Amino acid sequence: MNRRTFKNAAAVPAALILTVGLAACGGQAEGSSDGGEGGGASGEVVSDGSSTVEPLTAAAGELFSEENPDVNVSVGTAGTGGGFEKFCVGDTDISNASRPIKDDEEAPICEENGVEYTELHVANDALTVVVSADNDFIECLTVDELKTLWSPEAEGTIETWDQVNPEFPAEPIELYGPGTDSGTFDYFTDEINGEEGASRSDYNASEDDNVIVQGVSGSANALGYFGFTYYEENADALKAVQIDSGEGCVEPSVETAQDGSYTPLARPLFVYVANKSYADKPQVAEFVDFYVSNDAEIAEAAQFIPLSDEQVTALEDAASSLGG
Repeated sequence: MNRRTFKNAAAVPAALILTVGLAACGGQAEGSSDGGEGGGASGEVVSDGSSTVEPLTAAAGELFSEENPDVNVSVGTAGTGGGFEKFCVGDTDISNASRPIKDDEEAPICEENGVEYTELHVANDALTVVVSADNDFIECLTVDELKTLWSPEAEGTIETWDQVNPEFPAEPIELYGPGTDSGTFDYFTDEINGEEGASRSDYNASEDDNVIVQGVSGSANALGYFGFTYYEENADALKAVQIDSGEGCVEPSVETAQDGSYTPLARPLFVYVANKSYADKPQVAEFVDFYVSNDAEIAEAAQFIPLSDEQVTALEDAASSLGG
């Protein structure tokens, strides 16, 4: 299981840390503090799941630890599907997800094991198609061109770039992408190929987005896809491809994800909270309350696309049910 240290925490402005620190001091769960420095909570908060959501939850954990140094928030990256496998048998308190839980596959396993949960929509994402910064022939791709590249029928047949667009060079195609346990894989294949899980398999697959970054940045003929945050963190080595879904080429950004123009690859991101963990573990309740109360600041610190005003209201309403 890959684990990654949140790289932006040290760069979070002091004013931001002060803001979330004050919020944390005022938002502790009743009876959870027993005095001492900062918050009174202690123990483990165990999360796993989406590598896309990992930097967001890691940022929340870093900022929470400023006031609660005795709480350790662990963030694994087993992929959305792998995260739900652990969550639905009670091995984790929180599952990070880049797609909703599957009602026909994963939710029944949670039910069988008595794991009740609450879904929290915590940020937005612009799933980003990337090429190397050295690539000089791709600026924009249509949805049809992406389908030509990634459909199951492309396997063993679409092997050079001129087969995708005759204006592209006759150079070999190198593809990198998330593995089949990834919610990013599920979302991309559904939106581009029209069926969740439908994809060519002759590509370099990894649940670790850093492996995809390294692969794409290392070749001018490579292309891959992952969450917007990983592109922003590696923008010096990568180039984001604009997407044309029929209304012209649109680049991924905070603005285009929020205004709906970046279609079809703008998406919501989630954390799933085990209701029993929230009720029985004060450190989990305090962390989740902190996450929700400071969601906008955490998204900013981790370079994620924040929620709209309407989405913030929905998040607060969903979180309030945890305490009930």
